[in-house]
Amino acid sequence: MNIQLKPEHEQFIQAQIATGKYENPEEVVDIAFRLLEKLNAEYTQWIEETRQKVDVAIAELERGEGLDRETVVMEILERFQKARETPESPTVSF
Repeated sequence: MNIQLKPEHEQFIQAQIATGKYENPEEVVDIAFRLLEKLNAEYTQWIEETRQKVDVAIAELERGEGLDRETVVMEILERFQKARETPESPTVSF
């Protein structure tokens, strides 16, 4: 198979080889494909985990275990406020 690379992709590959970490373009492309495979696998796993969480949440709601909208919104706003007050913590976990 022959493919045509964009000039910026060729430059990127050459820059990677110039670092000395890779010996040839094939090695750079091989690593790129492995990373793409890993990304796709992680995304697929994330989708499955999210579906499972949604199923659990639906079951909880059906059992009447859910929180009312106002409580949820207030909790989210409180977390954002705490995140703003803590500059070394750039992310908010839920």
